[in-house]
Amino acid sequence: MTLKLPKIIGHRGVAAYAPENTLESIHSAADMGVEWVELDVKITKDQIAILFHDDTLERTTSASGNIAELTLAEIKELDAGSWFGESFIGAEIPTLEEAIDVLLERDLGVNIEIKPCSGREKETAEVALDVLSQIWDTREKLLLSSFQHVSLEAALDMAPDFHRGFLMPAEWPENWAELAQYLQVSAFNINGNECTKNQVGQLMDQEKPILAYTINDPDRARILQGWGVDGFFSDAPDAISEGLLMVH
Repeated sequence: MTLKLPKIIGHRGVAAYAPENTLESIHSAADMGVEWVELDVKITKDQIAILFHDDTLERTTSASGNIAELTLAEIKELDAGSWFGESFIGAEIPTLEEAIDVLLERDLGVNIEIKPCSGREKETAEVALDVLSQIWDTREKLLLSSFQHVSLEAALDMAPDFHRGFLMPAEWPENWAELAQYLQVSAFNINGNECTKNQVGQLMDQEKPILAYTINDPDRARILQGWGVDGFFSDAPDAISEGLLMVH
């Protein structure tokens, strides 16, 4: 199944309009007409897949400490919305399963970024894949990505028929092309604010979709599109959509 990627993917839901990686953010994306969202997945102390980006709690919750040291029950007591705005007080950190229910209900595609805490690269991928393989059927509307090659390798082993995205850091590994081939990736996710025209050109030779993160400036989006970038992760999809050539 070929990936059915849109031009714009909502970053962590729609992070400019709702607290990132929450069910509220997924609903907000769908309400805006966004077709796909990107979400970050970690695991709890008791091995449950949840949506969360950072290793620590301070930035996006009412608590402090390490997310990896908390059980799901403890995580569910946290407020993941009040930092963003009063209307989101009481928003929870969702499980991956809860998020998938909303994605399916709203008919959204998703890029799941496997975002393991250090030392949990393999198990985070395995727990996430276990959930996904039980309830996600539409292969063309799911992309798994990670900066951790161990996580992508685990995904390849467990669910070879799921699409994998090669998440490129600002500094590319020298052997990126060999790694991408080994991991049998379907797309390249690149730092769109740091990449050069030459780098995009190198990727175009791979003949796979190129997605740029995190683009909130319409001028930058237009430049990247001119270079050959196919799609964009954005906190504010509406802000960049107007300037893009919307060719499917």
